[in-house]
Amino acid sequence: MIPRRAAATLSRFALGYPVLVVTGPRQSGKTTLVRASFGEKRYVSLESPNERLFATEDPIGFLARFPDGAIIDEAQHCPALFSYLQTRVDLDGRMGLFILTGSQNFQLLAKVSQSLAGRAGLVQLLPFSLAELGAAGAPLGGLDDLLLRGLYPPLYDRPLDTAAWYGGYVITYLERDVRQIANVHDLNVFQRFLRLCAARTAQLLNVSNLATETGVSANTVRNWLSILEASYIVHRLPPHYRNLGKRVVKTPKLYFTDPGLAAALMGIQTAEQLALHPHRGALFESLIVAEFLKRRYDAGLPSNLYFWRDNTGLEVDLLLEEGDTLSPIEMKSGQTYTAEMVAGLNQWLRYAGASAGFPCLIYGGDEGFRRLGVEVRSWRESAAEA
Repeated sequence: MIPRRAAATLSRFALGYPVLVVTGPRQSGKTTLVRASFGEKRYVSLESPNERLFATEDPIGFLARFPDGAIIDEAQHCPALFSYLQTRVDLDGRMGLFILTGSQNFQLLAKVSQSLAGRAGLVQLLPFSLAELGAAGAPLGGLDDLLLRGLYPPLYDRPLDTAAWYGGYVITYLERDVRQIANVHDLNVFQRFLRLCAARTAQLLNVSNLATETGVSANTVRNWLSILEASYIVHRLPPHYRNLGKRVVKTPKLYFTDPGLAAALMGIQTAEQLALHPHRGALFESLIVAEFLKRRYDAGLPSNLYFWRDNTGLEVDLLLEEGDTLSPIEMKSGQTYTAEMVAGLNQWLRYAGASAGFPCLIYGGDEGFRRLGVEVRSWRESAAEA
């Protein structure tokens, strides 16, 4: 098992919350993480029809089976259970009593906010980070290999054909999740929507354009985007426009949280195809944005990530907001450093003034250094971080 950085956060939360909630996309390693972290607790999955029926029809009897708490997997399948969990943990008083997992964020967190507010510590678990794979000594290969393979745990746990696994993942996701939570009559249309979203990763989100190309209404696209985001398939990166003037873009950018899934949906099957693909840069940017997102989520923190673009074309790919400081980050997939790569950063620093943190460029090369007042970091350095 490759150790997860979120394990330390779970251990810390178990000292202060009676309920822990771990949510994230399917196959991100949630069950493996919680069973390894809380091996002494009994485990039950509400994916099982019998267990789900028991929890729905007799929640008190269901919980009575676990006097010392339990791991309840896919807990969103039984919304009625949460009110009884509140009563149980309030009467018991112990911390870290129940651990809940779920892959449908809005269903799970809606019930947590209603019934377990103030009683639950939340960890959002995305697929492996580069730092986790690097610490475990997992072979990453070249950048194109990594972008194609992605970072879902099953692809590192056992020998699998990447294209076949992602094909099955999409079908399973459609069958098990989308039909449960959305009124999708034509799965072929939804699959077209997924592919069009993948081709727009790292781009400004244009709902009207996406609706036209998909052949559905703008409201349907907004609904489906919410489902993708709640299932951690995509992340909408908001623009930062406070205190930096009004003539800025206020439309979010769309990112897939895993480059391998996006590449598969684009039909890219080999590293050779990817090396020449026009979306290679967007997949690299998606990889790095997801890495920063994982750092926050693994620590049990919400996202502090933004981007910035004004109406003249000046843009910063990523801003990290830390108090009053905005640290700018540029991402370039090219393997050869050029001064043009940091030109936008230096221009933004002059514009932002005192609010600007130290600038960083992350690029597709293998060596890191400092140049023209900018820290230049290789993508491999993320894998070397513990």
